This record gives sequence, structure tokens and C-alpha cells, in this order.
Amino acid sequence: MAEKTKIKTATVEEIEEKDTGMTADQLAKEFKEHSVAEFFKKNKQMLGLSGKIKTLTTIIHEYVSNSLDACEEAHVLPSLEIKIAELGEEYYEVTVTDNGPGLTKQTIGKALGQLLAGTKFHRMIQQRGQQGIGAAGATMFSLMTTGKAIQVISSGGDKGTFMAELTIDPKLNQPKIIKMEDVDRKFSGTAIKAKFKEIKYQRSEQGPFEYLRRTAIANPHAQITLVEPDGTKTTFPRTSKVLPTKPSEIKPHPKGITVDELLTLSHKASGHKINSFLKNDFDRMGDKAIEEIEKQVHFDLNKDPKKMSWEEAEEIVKAFQKITFIAPRLDGLRPIGEENIKKSLQEIVQPEFISVVERKPTVYKGGFSFQVEAAVAWGGNAGREMGKDDSGQAVRKVEIMRFANCVPLLFDSGGCALTKAVNSIEWKRYGIKDVDSAPLTVFLHICSVHIPYTGAGKQAVADEDEVMEELRLALMDTGRKIYRFVALQRREAEKQLKRKLFTKYAKEVAIGIHELTKKPTNDIERKLLDIVLQKLKIEEQQEAKDDLPEELSDEEIKKLEAKEKKEKDKKTKKSRLETVEGDE
Repeated sequence: MAEKTKIKTATVEEIEEKDTGMTADQLAKEFKEHSVAEFFKKNKQMLGLSGKIKTLTTIIHEYVSNSLDACEEAHVLPSLEIKIAELGEEYYEVTVTDNGPGLTKQTIGKALGQLLAGTKFHRMIQQRGQQGIGAAGATMFSLMTTGKAIQVISSGGDKGTFMAELTIDPKLNQPKIIKMEDVDRKFSGTAIKAKFKEIKYQRSEQGPFEYLRRTAIANPHAQITLVEPDGTKTTFPRTSKVLPTKPSEIKPHPKGITVDELLTLSHKASGHKINSFLKNDFDRMGDKAIEEIEKQVHFDLNKDPKKMSWEEAEEIVKAFQKITFIAPRLDGLRPIGEENIKKSLQEIVQPEFISVVERKPTVYKGGFSFQVEAAVAWGGNAGREMGKDDSGQAVRKVEIMRFANCVPLLFDSGGCALTKAVNSIEWKRYGIKDVDSAPLTVFLHICSVHIPYTGAGKQAVADEDEVMEELRLALMDTGRKIYRFVALQRREAEKQLKRKLFTKYAKEVAIGIHELTKKPTNDIERKLLDIVLQKLKIEEQQEAKDDLPEELSDEEIKKLEAKEKKEKDKKTKKSRLETVEGDE
């Protein structure tokens, strides 16, 4: 037998004798407070500032998103110019100019030099940005890599044009205005010029060119011009002169509220009674709902909301979950629109066929309304060009374009609900035999007052069940529409090939029959061709009857998918049993 290992236990005295750890007082001296700017300076990858190409694209994204939002808020058709100049190795100057309302001297510092400051985070409204981090994050990155301030020219409202140089104090998360002066110059909008190192410009699927190309598709009312480092100038013209309808700011829905959020809102309430606070500050809260809540709580709803306790807030939230409320208002959503998507794709992608679907708004877990739009473009310049074949023809591969609130999502595609939805579709059912090598562009857009992003970088959408279902239904609808074109195109090509082959051999067969029957060759050939055409027509009619998918409702699609899944699971189970039996 192996000897038992003896374990020696140290005494308290021995531990105290050897202990060299810090005391509570010494640890207390190590405690330090850090600002949010210091946190993101140390964790810049959380802002999308990681990787040389990705960082440059993220910087362009933050400036362009702010410009588009500002123009739309001011009801101005956006005209943007982005200029990227190479100053040295991995060293660039980025200039973004817009024709928006501009900034004031009082707000310029907070807008560009203070993280988590802005007009978006506290409002329940569909906007491109949500946190008020991006532009200030770019200012911080400029300071980190070059030590230089950014330069800004703005129309500044009614007080004329001014110029400012500013940076950020990470320790305090406060802007540092280095210079500010009035400028005798006519200018309308904002121009930001900033220098950055540790970045790289490249025309790639994740570079600034592709980002702006897709931004133009999702924002047909905007004109965007890009000047690349080599001087190449590309303008993506607006395809619509109509500004999108401004989304309405909405109130929180009871189904999406937490105890902490309820208490926070109650402390800001203007009313003096909890019942009036609930009715005025929440969406879909009527007199019947108030009556139901009164029956389920053990305190008086005439109480001052500012004096509400945690336990009382818990009771109200529990009552919310038991009550059936009308779905949230949908006027806070602003889709791109079927016609606008079609025009943009025709202008920029130039496909042979486009199928566009706009789903009805619905709600995902937490009470947030959202809407999905999908499009499938086939042929032409659709898909990504992967080079040329032996005949010089472009070889194309499927391209998936993802958007959230009109903003392109270029990164983290693998973990995104939009990508997962595309990959979950049985494209063969819609006539696309090999989707990976098809001349196909798939466009997916989700809009909401609160996009369920997977991280602070806002590059991937979480796969909430309701979101995934809407994405799949939209894609299947576009698939049914494009099937007719793809299938008919394929049939036409096959028919032409058959006709060519039959015509080629009909002459030879006619000559052979003529030698046997001595009948005129032309008459025999004509009759043979008539038989061929009749046969082709019958085949075409039968294929159209057998293959074209029927128009199905959402419920019918769900039932069909459930049936197919059940059959697939049954086959998988059977296969596993056969494997086990074989092993035995």
C-alpha cells in the first residue's frame, strides 16, 4: 500500500509570524477614484478602438453618426465630406465637415471632450448613438496617440462662426479648451479636424470606404463625399430629397421597467401622487391599469412618489407583470422604407433584381418596440467581388449588410443576430443552390429606441427570440419573392441551352430521316423543331406548377418550420441510435 501523505497544519502563531500582508489601514491608502474617461482610456477596445483599420473606421463612424443626427434634428438634408490625409506611417489627419446646425461655445466642450455627455442617453427616441461616448472617445484617442488637440470650426448658432482647439482631461473627464476665438467667415455646420496615430487606411470590407458606402445605402437622403489618402474622390449622391419623418420621443413601457428604474423616475416626478406619476410618466398607463395596481398593492397610491420605498416599488413592478398592457407606441420608430431601400440598392449595388420587405413593428422582451426591414439583391454588382475567372468575368460571393438605426455594422458579425438569421435560412428552398458563392447582397436593418447590442462597441445585435423570429420571417418573405426571378432566370438559361442543342442536332437527324423516307429535309427539320418547342413548353409549365413556393402567412410559415424541425430532430435521433447500435 502507498504511504499516506502527512499534512502539516500551521499554527496561528506561525501564520502571524510569517504574515507580510498589508493591513486594512494600508489598503485604504491604495483606494483611488477613477473617472469614466480613465476607465475607457485603459479599455479603449470597448469603444471599438482596437485594430488599426477598425479604429479608423470607428472614428469615422462616430463623427458621421453625430453629423447625420444633428442635420436631421435641424431638419436639414445632410451633406457630408470626409477627408483622410496620410501624414506619415500609420499617421493620419481626419476632417469631417457637415452642413448641420453647428455647436455653441457652451456645448462644444461637452460634445467633443466629455464622455457620457450629450443629448441621447436620457431620451427614449430612435437615434444612431445612444451613450454620448463616441466623439469624445475619438478626442481622447487623438490625445493618447499624438498628444495633440482637435480643431473645430462651427457656425455656433446666431453668434456667428467660431474656432476652437480642445482636448480632454481623462482624470476629471472634463474638456480642456486650449483656444477659442470668433472667425470672420461665412460657414454653416461643423468641421472637425483631428490627428491620429496607430491607425491604417485600407479599402477593405471593414474600412472607411465600405462603411460610408453602406451608410449611403441606409441613409438615402444624405450626400456623402470621401476623399481618400491618395486623393481619390468618391461621392455617394442622395437618392431621396425627402427627410425621414422625425421619430417621437416615447415614455417607458411598464413591462420593461425595473424596481431601480421606477424609483429613479419617481424621484424626478413632477406630480405629487404615485397614481398621477404612473399615469403621466409611463406609456399605455390608463385608469383601468391604475385601478388594477391599487388592488394589488398594500399602500395608498395618493402618496408622494418621492417618498416611495424600495418595497413599495417592488409591489408596483410585480403588479405591472400581472397586468395586460397594450403594446408600446410605435411612432418612436423610423424605418428607412421599402422604396428608399430599393432606390439606394439600385443606385449603389445596381443588381438585376431586388426584393424588399418591411415588417410590421413589434416588441421584444423588456417592452421595447422594434421593426425589421430586409432586402435581397441578385445579380449585377450584388455580392462581394472576389476576383476574376479564366474568362475575365467577376467572381462574386454573398455579401451580408447589417444595420441598426441606419448605422452599418461592420464588425463582430459572427455573434450578431442579423448574421445568424441569414445563416439559418434554407436558401436552396428559394432557388439559391450555393448561397456562399452567389451574386447576392442581403440587407438587414433593425430600428428601435433601444437596440439590444451585445457590447459597448455597438457592432452586434443580441439574438433575442422575438428579434430572431422577425429577422427570419423577413428573410423568408424576400426569399419567396426573389425565387421567381432566380428560378425563371435559371430555367430560361436551361431552355436556351436545350434549344441550342436540339437545333444543332435537328439538322443531322432531318438528313438521316430524309435518306430513309426521301421526304424534304426542311419539312422534317421544321416538324422536329415544333416537337422540341412543344416539349420545352410542357416542361416549363410543369416546373412552374411544381416548384414555385406558395404565398404563406407568418403562422403557416411557423407551422411549416416547426414540422421540418421535428422531422430533422427525428432523423438526428434515429441516426444517433443507429450509431449506438453499430458500436454495440
